[in-house]
Amino acid sequence: MKVLIISLFLSLNLSTFGQQKAFFDAAEAIFSTYVSGGKVDYAAIKKNPEKLNSALNIAKNMQVSTADPEVYKAFWINAYNLAVIKGIVDKYPIASPLDIPGFFDVTTYNLGGQEITLNNIENELLRANFPEEARFHFALVCAGLSCPPIIDSAYRPKTLEAQLQNQTKLSLNNPDFIKINGNNIAVSMIFKWYEEDFEKEGSVLTFINTFRNEKLPKDATLSYYNYDWALNEKK
Repeated sequence: MKVLIISLFLSLNLSTFGQQKAFFDAAEAIFSTYVSGGKVDYAAIKKNPEKLNSALNIAKNMQVSTADPEVYKAFWINAYNLAVIKGIVDKYPIASPLDIPGFFDVTTYNLGGQEITLNNIENELLRANFPEEARFHFALVCAGLSCPPIIDSAYRPKTLEAQLQNQTKLSLNNPDFIKINGNNIAVSMIFKWYEEDFEKEGSVLTFINTFRNEKLPKDATLSYYNYDWALNEKK
């Protein structure tokens, strides 16, 4: 009986690992094929949606737990970005994700065994479970030009820490994302919408400086530039 239980446990673990690998590999195939320069080739995916649909089909029955946080976070970051692409492709051609009513809070996707919206993924599954992790905001890509750029690879459990760190550094050292004019610093509306996430470091400015090569003045005046919701489309 003991041997049977151990065998069953190992079999379930191997099955779970295989499903996880299949999902991350499928997500990799999408991002590496259709993403470049931080933009997405939605037109190409619209013509050949098989890879995207395959990745999302695998994600339907994926079971992840916060007990394995790296797998959990990597899964839901990829699932979010794939769902955004799916939502755009389904209505393509469009000029902006905001052209789709309820894009973030009404449209649902069957992911991880549940019907869920993009806002649910971001706010309930990621931010609520990992309130100390403000770097999510540089990995979750909302399909607008003012979003941090989407990367051309999948987030994976073993590389997640380095990927989150790299994406945050790239964004916060990008002069188009952090706009400096003397002591006046214009930053993305992301820092206003999710201010409480960044203030866990003490202040928005403190958070930004944690990742900047050239630090901003401690007495800098922060303002927020208008968010560009034009589609992050590769043309």
